[in-house]
Amino acid sequence: MAESDAPELPSLEELQHWTWVMGRAQQMMLESGLSTTAAEQRDLGVPEIPGLNDPATIERAEAFWTDSLNLWQRFLDPKAAPADDGKHARDKRFAAPQWRDNPLFDWIRQSYFLISDHMLANIDALAGVDDRQKEQLRFAAKGFLEAMSPSNFPATNPVVLEKTIETGGENLLKGLQNMLADIAKGQLTHTDPNAFELGRNLATTPGKVVKRTPLYELIQYSPTTDKVLAVPLVIFPPWINRFYILDLTPEKSFIRWAVEQGITVFMVSWKSADASMSEVVWDDYVEAQIDAIDTVREGLKADAVHTIGYCVAGTTLAATLAVLAARGEADKVKSATFFTAQVDFSRAGELLNFVDDEQLKTIATLSPEGFLDGRYLALTFNLLRGRDLIWNYVTNNYLLGQDYTPFDLLHWNGDTTNLPAKWHMSYLTDLYRDNLLVKPGTLSVGGTPVDLTRVKTPSYIQAGREDHIAPAESVWNITHIFTGPVKFVLAGSGHIAGVVNPPSLGKYQYWLNPKPAGTLAEFVAGAAETKGSWWPDWIGWLRDQDDSAVPAKGARKPGKGPLEVLEDAPGSYVRTR
Repeated sequence: MAESDAPELPSLEELQHWTWVMGRAQQMMLESGLSTTAAEQRDLGVPEIPGLNDPATIERAEAFWTDSLNLWQRFLDPKAAPADDGKHARDKRFAAPQWRDNPLFDWIRQSYFLISDHMLANIDALAGVDDRQKEQLRFAAKGFLEAMSPSNFPATNPVVLEKTIETGGENLLKGLQNMLADIAKGQLTHTDPNAFELGRNLATTPGKVVKRTPLYELIQYSPTTDKVLAVPLVIFPPWINRFYILDLTPEKSFIRWAVEQGITVFMVSWKSADASMSEVVWDDYVEAQIDAIDTVREGLKADAVHTIGYCVAGTTLAATLAVLAARGEADKVKSATFFTAQVDFSRAGELLNFVDDEQLKTIATLSPEGFLDGRYLALTFNLLRGRDLIWNYVTNNYLLGQDYTPFDLLHWNGDTTNLPAKWHMSYLTDLYRDNLLVKPGTLSVGGTPVDLTRVKTPSYIQAGREDHIAPAESVWNITHIFTGPVKFVLAGSGHIAGVVNPPSLGKYQYWLNPKPAGTLAEFVAGAAETKGSWWPDWIGWLRDQDDSAVPAKGARKPGKGPLEVLEDAPGSYVRTR
């Protein structure tokens, strides 16, 4: 923007007027008695009312007005203003220099920070409110504040103003086109919708669909090594998303990497729910996991399988192991690996804010045909990171009219799946709200009581340090519930990037602590950090369970054994809506 195009600053007379307004406001506050002590108010006969004139409230009010006056003085004399504190220095919404170089927009930015900080501090200071209610209030306030950020509005975003002048408003027209397209499809766009295609540059690991049921397809991947581990691997991805999170582009694919390590890999691809699945409940998913395990064992004539359960499928895998143990069939599973999976939901993070009775009633109305449209769930997860997954795109793609950047992970994130309504409601009530899974015998599957303390299967537990969906503190609790050998690894990053972190990228880190620890904090305090991916540690652990190998021939190749080939991977269910 040329210097002549810069927004006109207030005149000296206007500055003097607003300085008088701020000064008069402070004087009115002082005259009202807000600056008097609690003892002085009692002497004056003023009753103390919590939240209005108690000492703590008065102190917070004085702090707000003091900070407000300091901010106004910063606006009047920008050169004398102190540098930004570290608290908001890395806020990406205000990274552009225009937010600091122009005194008006610097004042808008700092005012937003001031109001946000004090609003959240006041919620934290609320008395007489239990922790659960306080957390819900804080979550709602954060969502409101993120929505009201000045970066989200053309008139208060200097970058948008510059772009609008520069393009003659073309950015707003293009942004409107983007917004109308999103409204039409009922979902926010995060990436170029034409950049990726299943079977072309996503989910390309060679394999075959070897079984199909009304609930899942089973994919067997083609070996690339002369020998493979004798014990095959069955992976259960979450059915709230598509399985190819573990088979993104070839360089990021966990499946491709596992095949290259000499593992016979099977993947379950769940069907996206429709009206025909209105009666599907949790028991059906547990029995489906057992069915997949038995199918692989019988098809390969293997005594046992390794298993992986990711997120909700990991929660279900824990129940599956308990059911197998109760039925005397625990030896069907040689080992179990859990990617960001919870079984104790007492500390399940921000998703707990969506499971009070009123919200559950609302959710129940969203499934008139017996299944929940996946777009509702996508919106819920976006709200957990609204700043990054909603408002960032409002600014960049609606206001600035920018093109969408190709990003495989965000393509997968937007590829939603529908959920059986009965399963979804019981999952929210039985697990998230009532935390029944950790109460032995309270839940049952097909008449078999579920008792997680009976699980003795060797287990590898992975958690993400910044996971906002399955917090590390919650995942950690598995280590004190299972009664078999357990190895816990804390990975850098969150729910997705903490899992999908191939060694070739050299990103992030992980922590291990071989000593017993009572809490996650104790584990971290004594843990050793290793740079890069935890995948090599996992394959080492897996081989420690059983490193015997067999030739990669016969049934180890799709279609060369009793399992009939139905079609090429990635199959049909991954494409159903």
